[in-house]
Amino acid sequence: MGGFDPVLILRDPEFRGLLVRGFEMTIIVAACSWLLAISWGITLLLIRLTSSRVAGAAVAAYVTYHRNVPTLVQLMLWYFGISSLLPSAVQDWLGDHNGEVIFAVISLGLCQAAYFSEDLRSGLRSIPHGQNDAAKALGHGYISAMRFILMPQAGRNALPALINHTVSLFKNSSLAMAIGVAELTYAAREIENQSFRTFETYLIATLLYLTSSLLLMALGAWLNRRAQPAGAH
Repeated sequence: MGGFDPVLILRDPEFRGLLVRGFEMTIIVAACSWLLAISWGITLLLIRLTSSRVAGAAVAAYVTYHRNVPTLVQLMLWYFGISSLLPSAVQDWLGDHNGEVIFAVISLGLCQAAYFSEDLRSGLRSIPHGQNDAAKALGHGYISAMRFILMPQAGRNALPALINHTVSLFKNSSLAMAIGVAELTYAAREIENQSFRTFETYLIATLLYLTSSLLLMALGAWLNRRAQPAGAH
């Protein structure tokens, strides 16, 4: 084996294919997890805003759990623990349909939903109280006011935090390797095992993660410029 030469990895069609497929899987896991996280995060926020103390306490407990238990542990719990409680027919179906990817999306999405929920709650609390009174004066009910007036402003106010946690979700998708998801880190390990070029392999993976994260941050900065926080002058 010669000296440092990452081009050898990229020039090999088998290794290049592993990297491409791994990166595609990373995008799939991150994107699906994000969709689950934002939709469930909004749901948690709406539940917490109700007058029910029991519902509010349940959501607070949910958020506390997911923010204080390591994401890797949650992945393991879903894949090795919760999956074993499912009926045999469901386990067989999951085994035939990339169950590890499904559980990765569920665990990452549910975990990140706790952060998104708190981000949106902070954004909502930063809206002047008069906005809610104005919505009621215009004839909006609770759901209508949240949908058309309050939540859009909360989203704008929470955008920087949402972008930061989106980048965090993208990076945490690498943890899915631990349950057998063939994403980018998994592909890098396979290439390293076959090529014995550890530095070159993980350098390429590092650059892919870094470039993707920087692009997400640049997109977030662009969106933040276009969506000036509510109440700003």
